Amino acid sequence: MQATTTSFGIEEALEQLGIKEVNKGTSTGKNWFSDGEEITSHSPVDGQVIAKVTTTSKEDYEKVMESATSAFKDWRLKPAPLRGEIVRQFGDELRRLKEPLGKLVSYEMGKSYQEGLGEVQEMIDICDFAVGLSRQLHGLTMHSERPGHRMYEQYHPLGVVGIISAFNFPVAVWAWNTALAWVCGDVCVWKPSEKTPLTGVACQKIAAKVFADNNLPEGISCLINGDYKVGEMMTNDKRVPLISATGSIRMGKIVAQAVAGRLGKSLLELGGNNAIIVAPDADIKMTVIGAVFGAVGTAGQRCTSTRRLIIHESIYDKVKDAVVAAYNQLRIGNPLDEKNHVGPLIDKDAVKNYQTALKKVVEEGGKIIVEGGVLEGEGYESGCYVKPAIAEAENSYEIVQHETFGPVLYMMKYSGDVENALELQNGVVQGLSSAIMTNNLREAEHFLSVQGSDCGIANVNIGTSGAEIGGAFGGEKETGGGRESGSDAWKVYMRRQTNTINYTTELPLAQGIKFDL
Repeated sequence: MQATTTSFGIEEALEQLGIKEVNKGTSTGKNWFSDGEEITSHSPVDGQVIAKVTTTSKEDYEKVMESATSAFKDWRLKPAPLRGEIVRQFGDELRRLKEPLGKLVSYEMGKSYQEGLGEVQEMIDICDFAVGLSRQLHGLTMHSERPGHRMYEQYHPLGVVGIISAFNFPVAVWAWNTALAWVCGDVCVWKPSEKTPLTGVACQKIAAKVFADNNLPEGISCLINGDYKVGEMMTNDKRVPLISATGSIRMGKIVAQAVAGRLGKSLLELGGNNAIIVAPDADIKMTVIGAVFGAVGTAGQRCTSTRRLIIHESIYDKVKDAVVAAYNQLRIGNPLDEKNHVGPLIDKDAVKNYQTALKKVVEEGGKIIVEGGVLEGEGYESGCYVKPAIAEAENSYEIVQHETFGPVLYMMKYSGDVENALELQNGVVQGLSSAIMTNNLREAEHFLSVQGSDCGIANVNIGTSGAEIGGAFGGEKETGGGRESGSDAWKVYMRRQTNTINYTTELPLAQGIKFDL
């Protein structure tokens, strides 16, 4: 019998996070307002209503922007290390509330509790990264061609950063953006997914407490809620110089056109169609672990989820048998029960997309080797639990070319050398994550070379799913080209300025030009 959510401490978690039966969905910090239409958050775990959130009206949005633009004028003047100190305190609050926030992520989104905790840990990690970064927002010094001149470049805050996040990582992706934007001197306005509004409310409450405790102005961290129409308020707003949007390719193209139309900047993290190449000398055990977690983790609802397994024909049957055997051991059920490997899809629309994909792959000539299907009965009342499925398919199938946000894995063969595998892997419009399983140094290096993977992430002997915050995260082609999190991704949140100083009593011109008066 499925345990009730009460036994997993959901009610206590909601209380600790300040989630009420009906929550105001618009906030500039301590101030919460909006009496718009209500979003009802249903848990995919058991189908129950968790709570409701009111949406943001145009009038509410204007209040938010007035507060944010005003706060920016103050926040940008704070020394970057002081801004880092605020982010450090925010990270400490996340540590204190890691368990309840992780439970809310799991219950509202449907990922396993361990993954929910892991997502909050990502938030903590990016805060730690941002604190160190706050003392390293560096430019370059260059030699001038003119005597007695010094050249250098520096970075200044952009202003208001608009963040549109997706349901699958309802808190971590916001933190990736906002922790860096804050230390860079920006203020943030966040529209979480309408499918996971409560995690947005919870995070805003945590942030608001930190800013209030430090007597900082309203508007440094703002929250808005609603559907795509609320997102359009930001994408069309010239007061928002940067829009960071995570979601589908279709959504990203709409955002990109709107922001480009006003010559704004966009940071896009869109779809993935990620493949693992399994070379002839691959470690089978490692391959199985990487492929199975990559395909079924978060019920296949990660942008980095493994969609395709490209296996050399010489070991195809061996790898197939091992992966199928592993699928037979999967436990599907309440994600708050740590004995389960796979939780539900986010909603019934996602279930329909999953069913459509399995139908289409067969219609195109594919063969189902691990049967899918929707689970029914006790413990599966929400109607969102499905069985992870595997299909043998060709890379050219239309359904394989598209991203299905669910636990559907396509297996295919390649022959010859790694070039043939790379042609398959790169033969899709998406370019987010990729991996090769091999013990051949030459194959590994070729995979990472300019002739190899065309993705923003390329891994050797680990899967496609997951990323460390120290590296820049993002992809190429129709994945959008954006980069978040580590490395020098911070630069997108700032404007670059080149400075030249003449410390002589003369004014020589560049390129030796003479202009005598």
